[in-house]
Amino acid sequence: MSVKILLDTDIGSDIDDAVCLAYLLANPECELLGITTVTGEPVKRAMLASVLCKIAGKNIPIFPGATQPLIIPQLQLEAKQAKALVKYPHQREFPDGAAVEFLRKTIMKYPGEVVLLTIAPLTNVSLLFSVDAEIPSLLKGVVSMCGNFLRKIPGLPDTEWNAMADYHASAIVYNAKLKMHRSVGLDVTSQVTMEPEEFKESFSEHKLLKPVLDFSVEFFKEWNMVTFHDPLAAVSVFDSSVCVFENGTVEIELSDQNKPGLTYWRKDKEGRHQVAIEVSPKRFFEKYFSVFK
Repeated sequence: MSVKILLDTDIGSDIDDAVCLAYLLANPECELLGITTVTGEPVKRAMLASVLCKIAGKNIPIFPGATQPLIIPQLQLEAKQAKALVKYPHQREFPDGAAVEFLRKTIMKYPGEVVLLTIAPLTNVSLLFSVDAEIPSLLKGVVSMCGNFLRKIPGLPDTEWNAMADYHASAIVYNAKLKMHRSVGLDVTSQVTMEPEEFKESFSEHKLLKPVLDFSVEFFKEWNMVTFHDPLAAVSVFDSSVCVFENGTVEIELSDQNKPGLTYWRKDKEGRHQVAIEVSPKRFFEKYFSVFK
């Protein structure tokens, strides 16, 4: 039985967004209803998403969303992977200023059926929830790559990018009364990694993975490891056993300007937030690559 998915992404910066989208497009259990993009150069990010959709042979609606956070300055100004666009056919024209309304109408069309998968700063989603207060109750749930909840792994920043980059938006989304809000945080996703050579070998064959490899050229100029942050959140939608989740309550730090966007999690069996506390990298990779065979 398929799962209806709306994807909100900042594809074009870290390579894991493209890795995630390729998985959704290849997964026969995923009914991808649409894609919205967010942060700097959202139109270029939409173009990158369209490359993968065209290769998959799927006409997925794509809408560029918010360029700026709600209040604070934008920290992610460029979609550097857009340099690879010259190599691939892609959509060039997109509806302007329609991302939030597209999300709203789609969720209203399928009440109780849509999972909103957020793998980016939460500006678009916070605007959606602010424009129409009924929307959270109409979602099947939200699954987010967001936060750092356990903070037990040395060397990781306490604050995670998606939670911090528009922390006012994060607070709005985590305060929403959702049937289900599942978070896969940095402390768990950082355990699912791949060395560059293995990544290049693994992504060199399938037609949907080859462009991801081309997108990664810019990524590898700055990073020497691929971490499967966003794909882990996506795979958990279809197989929650890749992680161990516990219920609780999540709050977002707003007042401490030294750590804005810090995620606090308090375990509570009745809490409405599910937080990943463990991961099986082996099971994740098996599930991820199984859709490309």
